[in-house]
Amino acid sequence: MKKIFLMSMVITAGMFGLNPYAFAEHVQSLRGDLSLEENSVAPTLKQYQKDEAPIARDYLQQPPLIPHKIDGYRVTIKHNKCLSCHSWTNYKARGATKISQTHFESRDGAIMSNVAPRRYFCSQCHVPQVKAKELIANDFEPVEAMRH
Repeated sequence: MKKIFLMSMVITAGMFGLNPYAFAEHVQSLRGDLSLEENSVAPTLKQYQKDEAPIARDYLQQPPLIPHKIDGYRVTIKHNKCLSCHSWTNYKARGATKISQTHFESRDGAIMSNVAPRRYFCSQCHVPQVKAKELIANDFEPVEAMRH
């Protein structure tokens, strides 16, 4: 019923020469007003921090940021490059942080012997830390418990 009503409104607007998109708010991309033409200048790449101390977390349960590049890291159903350094088996030899015990819990709270499927694709939550200006200004302050 809703689809029929919506379709009839669009047809009616078209009959009277009204553009339904004319009333939409103007949305601008982060590229600004630049088009995707061939001669447009590519944006400069952000500089990843090189294996530096991790950036402090700002809120409880925030996933830690990755303090190194991950370009070319392959994470598929059969292979996870992150585990070659961060697994409980390899972290000491590689000098890496071991993955948290929480990554071995199923969604039902059962403890598993391998990384839980919902925690296997690391970059769903963890991202590389970069030195870049804020895209949008904000006045966020971490909770008192997170201040150092």
